[in-house]
Amino acid sequence: MFCRHPCDQFENDLAFTGFATSQPVAYETSKMYRDLKLRGALIQNKQLRLLPQEQVYDKINGVWNLSSDQGNLGTFFITNVQIVWHANMNDSFNVSIPYLQIRSIKIRDSKFGLSLVIESSQQSGGYVLGFKIDPLEKLQDAVKEINSLHRVYSTSLIFGVDYEMEEKPQPLEELTVEQAQDDVEIEPDEQTDAFVAYFADGSKQQDREPVFSEELELAIEKLKDGFTLQGLWEVVG
Repeated sequence: MFCRHPCDQFENDLAFTGFATSQPVAYETSKMYRDLKLRGALIQNKQLRLLPQEQVYDKINGVWNLSSDQGNLGTFFITNVQIVWHANMNDSFNVSIPYLQIRSIKIRDSKFGLSLVIESSQQSGGYVLGFKIDPLEKLQDAVKEINSLHRVYSTSLIFGVDYEMEEKPQPLEELTVEQAQDDVEIEPDEQTDAFVAYFADGSKQQDREPVFSEELELAIEKLKDGFTLQGLWEVVG
């Protein structure tokens, strides 16, 4: 089943498959695509451990995390799925922010000067994370790149779970068939309706003289020429 619902600045597409035994595993292993993580196992040998379908678009060295009074110097990874920062002195001191949980990306003034500020969604805790990137041109380029990737992600979400869509129904235009005209010729009925012809007597001015009918054994109006009682009874019957 494939569902779509609005969430913050973009729509979420949710894919549900059958209750196979692999589904709980797929759900657990795809949390990195949708959950903000602190101190996760993200870095290996100073490199980001990439998720399936994830690509690194930029790596920025010398980025300060402003979560403490002194700040912590580290490295920034910008991918098509998330933003990851880790401290240079301690890889386990890190944070991953999936685009799915980003509420806003802005440049704001702080006691450290102009900084990158990322606000996460209320569902992820409503964090406000600050990062210092120098020089200013480098900061502006990073914000522009992150906003661009965020917009791209919002139009084509990556869930971390591979699935195949069932065969899509054909468009209505392909299913519409022009109605063919039946090649039928209606032939007129050559049979005469004696009952109609009998009453369609425009020249009749008055009733005809009564005569005795041996068939009915009673007096009737004289029939018009060419008509018989038997023929009129067949029409009525």
